[in-house]
Amino acid sequence: MHYNETWIGALGTINCRATDTIFMATIRQYFESDFDYCLRVKTKYDFGGNSFEGALLYDANAKSAFVAFYFSDGGYTCDDFLNFLRSLNYGETGLNLDGGIVLPSGKQFPGRLRVENSNPLAIQYRLFGDPSWRDLLSIEASRRVFLYAEAILSSYDIERLQAEASTLGHDVQFRSDGYAIRRSQFEKPHAFISHDSKDKDSIARPIALNLQRKLCPVWYDEFSLKLGSNLRQSIETGLKECGKCVLILSSNFFANNGWGKKEFDSIFTREILEETQIVLPIWCGVTEREVYEYSPSLLNVKGIDWSSLGEDEVCRQIYLAVSTTS
Repeated sequence: MHYNETWIGALGTINCRATDTIFMATIRQYFESDFDYCLRVKTKYDFGGNSFEGALLYDANAKSAFVAFYFSDGGYTCDDFLNFLRSLNYGETGLNLDGGIVLPSGKQFPGRLRVENSNPLAIQYRLFGDPSWRDLLSIEASRRVFLYAEAILSSYDIERLQAEASTLGHDVQFRSDGYAIRRSQFEKPHAFISHDSKDKDSIARPIALNLQRKLCPVWYDEFSLKLGSNLRQSIETGLKECGKCVLILSSNFFANNGWGKKEFDSIFTREILEETQIVLPIWCGVTEREVYEYSPSLLNVKGIDWSSLGEDEVCRQIYLAVSTTS
């Protein structure tokens, strides 16, 4: 039996502080980044003609597993959520794997993991001080269910949801805008991620999620802009307040004469005004000549190469650069 052993190393914490400007992280962002101390198995659950994003979460410390779901439609009512919960039967309901597995945050996991790339996948853990390895995926599921929803329920409806869910055997925690607002009050993004929309899925979003799991809040349009937001005002606030700007340099970015160019001009102006280094360039398949043609000054700033280093190392270096200024 062959194992790839992964050591979970601790990272330092960036202290969040309250500011006059509230950056409203979305409920989806918290769905993606909460429970970073757990192993996350991404799933899809089909119900009522719709497919819902979900996650199986394995907590090695508590030796407990639970589930979380995200509801993107803001029109769901208390009865809709109850009907959804009635369809969940422990040991019977089928959840489809979707998007793979996310390992626990190094800061949060007090032990080691080893992963066997087999079918089915095998993951074992050993907490510090524990003499033996244990099977992480064999941890029994609790009845805890977290519902992350764009829908807004009254306090009365949430109490009703929790009470009736209890009769169905579920222990429900409902999280929507109220949860996100309270969490966001003490979180100031430490980095602004400037990118072209064509690089969102392959580069920008993985960086945003990776940094969130490192307890490093970021301004990222998919998370930080809500329906009806003032686009220009929100972006300009992010560019002014964030300590660093992660600049994803690609052929797509260079060809973008819209918001991408405006963001770059704004951050370059701020560097001149504050006489400080703000830009963190991420080179994505571009040459020195292309960078020079776009902005000669960027060649004076040390960048890192996405293709050669990969997501984890790029995000580690971004984290270290951001943490020194926060």
